[in-house]
Amino acid sequence: MAPLLRPSTTMLMTPFRQPDVLDCVVIGGGPAGLTAALYLARYRRSVVVIDAGRSRAEWIPKSHNYPGFPSGISGHELLALLRKQASFYNVTLVSAHVDGLVRSGEVFEVRCGDGTARARTVLLATGIVDIEPEIEGHDAAVHRGLIRYCPVCDAFEAADKRIGVLGGGSGAVGKARFLRSYSRDVALVVSGEEAVAEEDLRASGIRLIRATSELRIENGSILAPSDQGDVAIDVLYPALGCNAGSKLATGLGACSNDVGCLEVDAHQQTTVPGIYAAGDVVSDLHQIAVGTGHAAIAATRIHKTLPPNPR
Repeated sequence: MAPLLRPSTTMLMTPFRQPDVLDCVVIGGGPAGLTAALYLARYRRSVVVIDAGRSRAEWIPKSHNYPGFPSGISGHELLALLRKQASFYNVTLVSAHVDGLVRSGEVFEVRCGDGTARARTVLLATGIVDIEPEIEGHDAAVHRGLIRYCPVCDAFEAADKRIGVLGGGSGAVGKARFLRSYSRDVALVVSGEEAVAEEDLRASGIRLIRATSELRIENGSILAPSDQGDVAIDVLYPALGCNAGSKLATGLGACSNDVGCLEVDAHQQTTVPGIYAAGDVVSDLHQIAVGTGHAAIAATRIHKTLPPNPR
């Protein structure tokens, strides 16, 4: 039998001896995963969080629509607070990438490198990974707010600015229409001669920019080269699609929709009994508040379906 996973020396909160079979392994240490772990720990369930350190929340320079923080809070700060809160309840956090998830009888085995965690249930909070545009300085631009990925989160802060949406699919067009509530200057940026319903864009008051080469960052703006010269954009929203982190569950037969998000019931359980999911891996509405709500529902259901744990 592979050894049990060992807590990370950098992420372990308060160590304690875990049972050979946990009540739950949470995969993903973003807001949804940490919230689920907090609930489970407060239900006095044994739980380990395994996190690869790629939470989408880390990209948020400052969120102004997460309740309770009127002046806003960065994703980094929020995660730090959640980890600190986890420390109060002896939640073990392991820094590792999960390589596999298998069922062994009534128990799930979560495999990471040469370690294995065994649990009665699994909660996936593995999120999504956005497809990023090839723009030099992309990461720094995200932290500066020049490039943003969630208009529901932060379009209010982009109000009346020159907004660009990068992409030609229906999702990009829908995102551009959404943003027209915030600015008169919204443009859809596409590559070359990519087919776009231009009449529909004009009817919505959306400009079309056909970029002739790669976008670049210059003097605090994003420039889209076109036949009419460089077009300056204050805030760019890439809409190139994303990849949902659902493969661990679908590999065991869990159903997903056409974009890879997992199908769940009213209690956040996937179509595989014992596997639950919360956050962006489930919902097209990529919001921290939505993910933490999923987590509370899932953790409560897990507690209720596990054998009683009287003291």
